[in-house]
Amino acid sequence: MAATSPAPMRAVGVAAAAFSVTPSPSRAVRVSTVPSGRLRRCSAAHRRHPPRCRGKPTVGGVVEEDEEREASREDLKPERKEEEAADTVRAVLGWFRLDEVGMDILGIALPAVLALAADPITALVDTAFVGHIGSVELAAVGVSISVFNLVSKLFNVPLLNVTTSFVAEQQAIDANSSSAGQRDEVPITREKASEKRKFLPAVSTSLALAAGIGLMEMVGLIVGCGTLMDIVGIPVDSPMRVPAEQFLTLRAYGAPPVVVALAAQGAFRGFMDTKTPLYAVVAGNLVNAILDAIFIFPLGLGVSGAALATVTSEYLAAFILLWKLNNELVLFSWNIIGGDIIRYLKSGALLIGRTIAVILPLWLSTSLAARQGPVPMAGYEISLQVWLTISLLNDALALAGQALLASEYAKGNYKQARTVLYRVLQIGGVTGVALAGTLFLGFGSLSLLFTDDPAVLDIARSGVWFVTISQPINAIAFVFDGLYYGVSDFAYAAYSTLFAGVVSSAFLLAVAPKFGLGGVWAGLILFMGLRAIAGFWRLGSKGGPWKIVWSETD
Repeated sequence: MAATSPAPMRAVGVAAAAFSVTPSPSRAVRVSTVPSGRLRRCSAAHRRHPPRCRGKPTVGGVVEEDEEREASREDLKPERKEEEAADTVRAVLGWFRLDEVGMDILGIALPAVLALAADPITALVDTAFVGHIGSVELAAVGVSISVFNLVSKLFNVPLLNVTTSFVAEQQAIDANSSSAGQRDEVPITREKASEKRKFLPAVSTSLALAAGIGLMEMVGLIVGCGTLMDIVGIPVDSPMRVPAEQFLTLRAYGAPPVVVALAAQGAFRGFMDTKTPLYAVVAGNLVNAILDAIFIFPLGLGVSGAALATVTSEYLAAFILLWKLNNELVLFSWNIIGGDIIRYLKSGALLIGRTIAVILPLWLSTSLAARQGPVPMAGYEISLQVWLTISLLNDALALAGQALLASEYAKGNYKQARTVLYRVLQIGGVTGVALAGTLFLGFGSLSLLFTDDPAVLDIARSGVWFVTISQPINAIAFVFDGLYYGVSDFAYAAYSTLFAGVVSSAFLLAVAPKFGLGGVWAGLILFMGLRAIAGFWRLGSKGGPWKIVWSETD
């Protein structure tokens, strides 16, 4: 608020203190301040005139500054309290604000959620069509899909995460190099620039490894199909054995395009582009649904038709991704550096170990729940599937944090890297709380989609507290995984998850037999809680690559 004096000058709030005012030769200016930051100006005219002041005069014409200051303090205490409260509110809201970094995170995460849902949707489509053939075929396909997904998760997910980090890192370094050398380069024509494609060794190395891994998975699934059926408990004389082997053998031919497509998705994620993979996945799912309807019933191929439809859709998705990627990059080259391959293999091996550590408590919890009987197992399975499906949202946030952090870390922009870290953790925490509230209010209605058996529904709904309470913990744990990968802290990600897996597995074995499904859920929450605690401890200790990230704050 502006205040005026007889002299030709203005003051605006407390900001007036930042400006210097030059008094006129005929006037002297005396400024006295009060604690609230308001300014009082007393002006003395020429010596012939008595001093004039807007302050409270005494008999002698002098301002009683001490009394006025004390009175002002008392009058302005409520105003100061209001200002302090407003500052606190602004600080809290600012902590959760969606600034440019927050919008970047959501821009990457939202399309990624839909892309991550591709595999569950494909499995649901196959299950829906096969379910109309018969219950035996439905059970057989379910077992085969589980076996294929287990192998896929064990080897493909580590490759996907490593590719995302390495491509984002290499892209950032390449962009910095290009920017630094731009002044020295001779300008080229627009036509030549459009024809020039970049070569990123990280992409070529990833695709080459993906092709090799995919072929090995295909051969292993075809040759070891019978052995795998024995391991999962389907004997030779079981009616499910023949359709399960038929589906898995044909499904194995889709392993190469699945792995290559995941490597390509990792490259796009490294470029922070999650929309292109989404388009490819949607196209593949549409083709899968159309071919299922044609192959299974009109052509009478049954279970084999479902497998062929899925494999065809996977080749289509891989082709779209490679075609789009080829427009920007040189995909294959003999100039692949051996050091890059070794780096991929080392990091991938660590993440394979981490994946095993994740699978162990999940497998153990399912096994212990099954011992409770068919009804408790069915109710637990409903709660578990909801729990796992919701994790797709957290996975997408982890992916966004990974890509953005890897880019800033590679550029050496550690201040911005810390901003990414803060923001993705904040969004993860808010998302976890929102999911918890949504599930608590809507789980009862949601469970009706799975069954109408009252006994099973009672068991499923009894787990709502565990599913709800764990959501904020899950969100933070998943986000920390993405942050580890963003700075290539793969070793800590593997060892901390292994520790959490071993401790929670021991807890499950000791507690679940006595406390039933409550003990099972407690073990899973312990597993996620230990992972979240390990993440906070890693950031607080500033160990490994995090020492560099925090270097500017020391």
